[in-house]
Amino acid sequence: MKSIITLLLAFVVNFTFAQDQWVIKDSINGAPRSVASAFVINGEGYTLCGLDEGGFRRKMYSYTYWQDDWDDEESLGGVNGFGLNRGSASAFAIGNKGYICLGQGVTNGFFNDLWEYDQTTGAWSQKATFIGTPRRQGVGFAIDTVAYVGLGIDANGFRKDMFKYSPATNSWTQLNDFAGTARKEAVGFTMGGQAYVGTGDDGVLRNDFWQYEPTTDSWVQKADFPGTRRKGAAGWGIFPQGFICTGEDINFEYTNDLWEYNYFTDTWVQRADYLGNGRSNAIAFVIQDVAFVGSGYNGDFLDDVYAYRRVVGLDEIDTYKSTRLYPNPSNTSVSIEVDPTGLEVHISSIDGRNVTDQLTIEESIKGFHIDRGALPNGNYLIHLKHKELGVVYQDKLVLL
Repeated sequence: MKSIITLLLAFVVNFTFAQDQWVIKDSINGAPRSVASAFVINGEGYTLCGLDEGGFRRKMYSYTYWQDDWDDEESLGGVNGFGLNRGSASAFAIGNKGYICLGQGVTNGFFNDLWEYDQTTGAWSQKATFIGTPRRQGVGFAIDTVAYVGLGIDANGFRKDMFKYSPATNSWTQLNDFAGTARKEAVGFTMGGQAYVGTGDDGVLRNDFWQYEPTTDSWVQKADFPGTRRKGAAGWGIFPQGFICTGEDINFEYTNDLWEYNYFTDTWVQRADYLGNGRSNAIAFVIQDVAFVGSGYNGDFLDDVYAYRRVVGLDEIDTYKSTRLYPNPSNTSVSIEVDPTGLEVHISSIDGRNVTDQLTIEESIKGFHIDRGALPNGNYLIHLKHKELGVVYQDKLVLL
């Protein structure tokens, strides 16, 4: 057991050393821009629209994580999308579809349309019109198969109303209002099946932070954001942590500080500063638990992108202490009782040969079921490897 603990701690030290760091990535294609939108479909990042020195745009680009490369994609609305150029829109993704709605254009200060992008066909189609007032600088995010859009500013001022959109019925429904003040340029993101909204501008800059529970359509105030009050910040969630960085603060400074919120403790801690220059209205999206933050404005339009890998705490490793392997010994099959999220099963013989491919491994919500197949009797080493934490569980398996 002592050797197993030593091995685990070695993985933790080595892994943690590589965390809380920013790395420069490929710059976004096209002209540098601000107030663009972003979403992720099937592990691929997309950014679209925005404002550059020449005006509002409708162009879209996709980012491939493993290639660190941006590619041109079909512009908003396709070949018939003239007039759909915009910035400060709300965007989200559900399944293999991406969506963008609302925003501001050249001659239209407040849009209320909704557009759907099908990754499979590469085509855009217009969907049900937003039922709230036309607006810009709101929030938009998705939880499971439902999207949530609201806040922002319309022709009459700041808004706090919220709406949900169902792609299955192509319909909008009004929800309870956001519990904070009406505002624009707030941060909105999801984490662990809930949504979070904070900061923004309601006439003065804010630092309050709120959690939305979709099952009860209710808001609960959480610990205030501890950085300077700001608008136009970037935010994202990777359970059990949420993040807010950059933005323009109360001193009219373009910030580059990063703050991490913990779901379990309702506390904040400051992390490594954003590697690029301070900015507001950047995009942020997450692929494989890595956050990508880029573009924006700080007196100049920007196109640089940086990736951030979060700090993984020992409390997350503690969650695997209750892992159970049974029956052991066994003459047919064994089960591993564990939350399988992010885990891979590896099995090797005592002399170090990888025999994983010789077994049938099935994953369920309760863990893993392993059928020995034709694997000979003997002693084997079984371990679970987390995609970020490394080895989190190891034990001897005896097959009779």
